[in-house]
Amino acid sequence: MPVLVTGAAGFIGSNVVKRLLDAGCTVVGIDNHNAYYDVSIKDHRISEFEMHERYTHVRGDVADRELMNQLFEQHRPEKVCHLAAQAGVRYSLENPHAYEESNLKGFLNILECCRHFAVQRLVYASSSSVYGGNTKIPFSEADAVDNPVSLYAATKKANELMAHSYSHLYGFQTIGLRFFTVYGPAGRPDMAYWLFTEAMLNGKSIKVFNNGDMQRDFTYIDDVIDGVEAAMFKDGLDQYEIFNLGNNQPEQLMDMIQCLGKALGVEPKMEMLPMQPGDVYQTYADIDKAQQKLGYQPRTSLKEGLDRFVEWYSSYFDHQKG
Repeated sequence: MPVLVTGAAGFIGSNVVKRLLDAGCTVVGIDNHNAYYDVSIKDHRISEFEMHERYTHVRGDVADRELMNQLFEQHRPEKVCHLAAQAGVRYSLENPHAYEESNLKGFLNILECCRHFAVQRLVYASSSSVYGGNTKIPFSEADAVDNPVSLYAATKKANELMAHSYSHLYGFQTIGLRFFTVYGPAGRPDMAYWLFTEAMLNGKSIKVFNNGDMQRDFTYIDDVIDGVEAAMFKDGLDQYEIFNLGNNQPEQLMDMIQCLGKALGVEPKMEMLPMQPGDVYQTYADIDKAQQKLGYQPRTSLKEGLDRFVEWYSSYFDHQKG
């Protein structure tokens, strides 16, 4: 029985697919390849496995109820890794209906299909954004998350509540993963490290919010995938679980900028700006629970991760030009 991965052409999703194929799984992936950012990046990600004999790719939207029912009917997945979502905090201020469509309607379709097609375990993407303006650090899964400061965060909190109700009512297992600022090769072009790289290499100034006084728990993609894989296959998990997947080491934004500048061989030029609506000052993951129950242990330093990203970025765009 195959594993279904939604958002298979996304940053985390494509890496999950590769990990599952390497582990010998049969995988069905679905992605709508929307134009939130450059579609060629998504095509590049899936090019590594699109023709794999144990992989089936579907171009479609999880918000399409009829399509999702057909997909589950045809493939009968035993486990589902749901990573499809409209991402981005700032974009949620401009296009709120995209979040309602993908993050709420799409998630409900996934839950209903899991219910009706006897899926054993649903692993889904939540976000560190659910912690909102919490000031107690590090953020623990036991903390109250009742004060989201963006619509994106509110939809992720809603996903956790929806999953809880379906686990309670219908008895299938749901595992929510709160990701903390995931970065790395072939990442998302809307994220700060990518935008900074692009600007620096073009001699432009970078926009630094809250005058640089921010901290982020940057988490390298390979470490995150270790956690996702464990959430999908580890025994001994409760029927409803939430885990933080972070690096447990918040970094000053200004330190990240300097580290990235060194990797690029560029002195950053900065435009200092105030805090943006929906942003938070700090993210910091308490990963004790993930360590104990998933065996999760991030290993990649920020310098190492940024060096790998810069190496990939240079290679990718040199290839594009060629």
